[in-house]
Amino acid sequence: MTRYLVHPGSQLKGRFPVPGDKSISHRAVILGALAEGVTEVEGLLEGADVLATIAAFRTMGVEMQGPDLGHLRIQGVGLYGLRAPGVPLDCGNSGTAMRLLAGVLAGQAFPSILIGDASLQQRPMGRVLRPLAAMGAEIAAQDGKAPLQIHGRPLHGIDYALPMASAQVKSAILLAGLYAEGQTCVTEPAPTRDHSERMLQGFGYPVERQGPRACLRSGGQLHGQSLQVPGDISSAAFFLLGATIAPGSDLTLEGVGINPTRTGIIEILTRMGARIDLTALRVVGGEPVADIRVRYAQLQGIAIPAHLVPLAIDEFPALFIAAACAKGQTVITGAEELRVKESDRIAVMASGLRAMGVIVEERADGAIINGSLLQGGRINSQGDHRIAMAFAMAALVAQGDIEILDCANVATSFPSFPALAHQAGLLLEVVSA
Repeated sequence: MTRYLVHPGSQLKGRFPVPGDKSISHRAVILGALAEGVTEVEGLLEGADVLATIAAFRTMGVEMQGPDLGHLRIQGVGLYGLRAPGVPLDCGNSGTAMRLLAGVLAGQAFPSILIGDASLQQRPMGRVLRPLAAMGAEIAAQDGKAPLQIHGRPLHGIDYALPMASAQVKSAILLAGLYAEGQTCVTEPAPTRDHSERMLQGFGYPVERQGPRACLRSGGQLHGQSLQVPGDISSAAFFLLGATIAPGSDLTLEGVGINPTRTGIIEILTRMGARIDLTALRVVGGEPVADIRVRYAQLQGIAIPAHLVPLAIDEFPALFIAAACAKGQTVITGAEELRVKESDRIAVMASGLRAMGVIVEERADGAIINGSLLQGGRINSQGDHRIAMAFAMAALVAQGDIEILDCANVATSFPSFPALAHQAGLLLEVVSA
């Protein structure tokens, strides 16, 4: 079992890039595999989650060279060129891989099975299975959870209103729509990341977008592209947190994606008083990108606006720590989605903060966090990569050492986190049992 031992009293300084965006990397692999011709990807995240997506398509006959230092060359097979896998496709710890692959595989002419690790097989899949079933998909699950047994068959388009904001479900429906007769439309109740819509258009597939509604028709083709994956703002979030809370910090993160559906973390921290500046704004691979400078600031507790929650849903472990370091009280509501991530992030973050002496009132859809001095202690991350990294940054201002258990899954999204954190100044030791 991998654990972190992090010592207090340091600060974060320097300038460096963060790894490629995980969400965009998944989609680049999927659309590159389904495209006609060659797709060249630079800046790909080589984390375990993305490697699981690559392995799945290789099993279905897609030739790929790499990844090597972020470069992946994909020889696309077209929308109808995948081969029956013959063995279960292992998504590892990746909910994105499982949900998006379910959309792709529902319309194939062969059966398939999607499996995952123990954590993934406890995560709810009903939210994606229901709309796919409405399109005619035949997918067997166990109480709405993996393994998913998919019997590929002809699909038909639907006009679906998402009951809960979810980019993964939206993307799965649109990917299934590539194979569905007629038009497929998805309407979301609140904005979610739009990487799928942007990338489909980048691959030459028309997507009609009007406000919260995205539509496409079957019958088109995807065409191979050259893509540059921007830095992942979800990975940058931990360094934004650390440099904000640690006195004397001054850090610049290069080439970070600032897609407006992903910048909730920046807006929330800024509302709390953070000093965050965006420079060198540009567009990379159809995505807005910037260098982000962040310096120490005393944070103030706030009531986080509900409309910002979907725009920062993956960054809430970092925001829980920010709230604990702020003066006064921070109120989080409308974040029930956190209950069904890699862990129950509300419960696990609340438990960890209490272990560090913070008063937290846990609620069904969020929490009330009272800022205070953080004590040292032992934290069980429950195998959740984002929780492990968030508590590692909390050690910057803790009164004693923080030991974080069950950190191996950091490799799913940010395998270079310990090295980059150490480079920036965090006193982190990785201990393997």
